[in-house]
Amino acid sequence: MCGRYRLTAKERWLSDYFNLDPEDVEWAARWNVAPTQEVATIRQDHKKPKRIFALMRWGLIPYWAKDASIASKAINAVSETAAEKPAFREAMRRRRCLIPADGFYEWKRLGPKLKQTYNIGLPDDGLLAFAGLWDRWKNSEGKPVETCTILTTEANALVADIHDRMPVILCPEDYDRWLDPGITDPAQVTDLLKPYDARLMRKYPVSDFVNRADNEGPECAQEIAANPAVQQKLW
Repeated sequence: MCGRYRLTAKERWLSDYFNLDPEDVEWAARWNVAPTQEVATIRQDHKKPKRIFALMRWGLIPYWAKDASIASKAINAVSETAAEKPAFREAMRRRRCLIPADGFYEWKRLGPKLKQTYNIGLPDDGLLAFAGLWDRWKNSEGKPVETCTILTTEANALVADIHDRMPVILCPEDYDRWLDPGITDPAQVTDLLKPYDARLMRKYPVSDFVNRADNEGPECAQEIAANPAVQQKLW
C-alpha cells in the first residue's frame, strides 16, 4: 500500500520532467504528503496533445457517491481488481493520471509496539510517477471536487520484507500510454501495473519524525542508522 509519500522537486523540474507548461505547475516542496491532503496529479487533455497539472484531494470519491466518507477507504486501489470494483472501474476506463513523487514511506513491524520507518525511491532520489486514477464529485453545494487514488501491486524484492504491497511505479516510456484518453479498455494498460524493478530502487531507514502527518521538512527523509532490532534480524 501507499499511505505517505514525498514530492520535493521544484516546479521547474516537474514541468521539465513531465513535459508540462511551466505556468500551469503550482507546487511547494512537500516531505510528508498524507491522505485527504491536496496532491499533485498529471492527466492528458482530451481535446489536444497536452498534459494537465492539477491539484486533487488524495482519497477517491466516485462521481456517484452520496457523500465523501468513501474517500478514507480509497486512498489506494488494488490494481488487479480496479477494473471490476464499482468505485474505480469507470476511472480505469476514462480517468487515469500520474501522481508524481520522489519517494514513499513504509513501516516495517518489528514487534507489537515497534516499527521502523523506511524511505523508498530511486537511488538518486529522482522523480518517479505512481499510476493513479481520478474522479470528479459534486458536494452538497454542487461544487466539483476532484479526488484521486494510487494503484498498488504486489511488492518487489526490495519492499517485500516490509510490506506485501507497493505503489505501481510507471516507467517514463509508459506515461503516454497510461494517460491516453483514447484507450478505454483497461486490458490495454494492465500490463503496466506491475512491480517496479527492485534493482533500480533504494530504501533506507528514517526516524519516526515522519510518522506524524503534521511534520514537514527534510528531517522526514533523512537517513538514520536502522533500529537495533532490525540489525539483529539482519544478522
